[in-house]
Amino acid sequence: MDLQLRRFPLTKAVPLAISRGSTAAVEHLLVTVEHDGVRGIGETGGFDTGHRHYDTAALEAELAALQPQLAALAPDPPQALDPLLASLSPPARCGLDLALHDWWGQRLGQPLQRLWRLDGSRAEPTSVTLGLGSVEAVLARLERWWEQLPARRIKLKLGSPEGLAHDRQLVEAVAASLERRSQERGEPLELQVDANGGWTLEDAQRMVSWLADQGVVLVEQPLPALVDAEADAAAFASLELDCPITLVADESCWDLADVVRLAPFVDGVNIKLLKSGGLSEALVMAQAARRLGLGVMVGCYSDSALLNGAAAQLLPLVDWPDLDSHLNLIDDPFSGPRLEGDRLFPGAGPGLGVTPRPAASAAPPAPSR
Repeated sequence: MDLQLRRFPLTKAVPLAISRGSTAAVEHLLVTVEHDGVRGIGETGGFDTGHRHYDTAALEAELAALQPQLAALAPDPPQALDPLLASLSPPARCGLDLALHDWWGQRLGQPLQRLWRLDGSRAEPTSVTLGLGSVEAVLARLERWWEQLPARRIKLKLGSPEGLAHDRQLVEAVAASLERRSQERGEPLELQVDANGGWTLEDAQRMVSWLADQGVVLVEQPLPALVDAEADAAAFASLELDCPITLVADESCWDLADVVRLAPFVDGVNIKLLKSGGLSEALVMAQAARRLGLGVMVGCYSDSALLNGAAAQLLPLVDWPDLDSHLNLIDDPFSGPRLEGDRLFPGAGPGLGVTPRPAASAAPPAPSR
């Protein structure tokens, strides 16, 4: 099996600010595997959750170190690759895992949803994200989203450095805008909020009842994620009894063990492929969460249509899609999930259903040295 790696830039049309900072552009890594004339592609990139940090250059080094061992192996059976994949950090594992899944689907000529026997016609509306900023800037971003697609689910970032008063101003302004549009269009709209760990327990306890009064349906990761798993779960347990709206864990939930650990204290989990290490773990997490009575969100970082197209293969298992990052890029090198109104569906092709755009395919990836 031949492994190739190539970095590529991703630039946001509108920078995104959250409680931990602002992002305008990132550099991600294209991971390509080739065997028996069949090619599979995957994507990875660095990210920061506040308690864990990964750098794209370090991920590239991790994967490059595996090249000699992979050269002697075939992508099938995948179980033979498990020891190598287990040695990688979650985002490095994600890039290779996606490429292997794409190779498998390409080899069989089938999309992953069909190979997994999922109902490809089922997809809930995706949310679109409003970053932190002034009230005027946030409302302008909302209008820009509505010029792009008829979004019915809005996710508002909170945890502002300016404090709870500014968070409340944002919620009130966005809720009012949603109410006006709902009356104009004659359809319900939904407001979710995501504090990205930007509140203390006391702040969160004060906010959740107020958010419910404003019509907010869901609060995501109100508390900082903690390295200590028991302390992290205890923090959610302290909030859960006082939370009158759906409580979703994101930065605290990385793998199946976290789903089981958090299940007694949350109503849902946000699965992101870079956190989970790819589709292998993400599929198990989504299935287990549903069996445990949890709602499932699938989210993204500053990801292209390649990562989001891979995540879209899980949509039949998802209650709250949050796959909008590729819709905010000016230089996405891939074509992937298709958009029907505000509902995303995987690309129609085999594997991940993602293909390079012509400008990207004109320059094939070069192996890392």
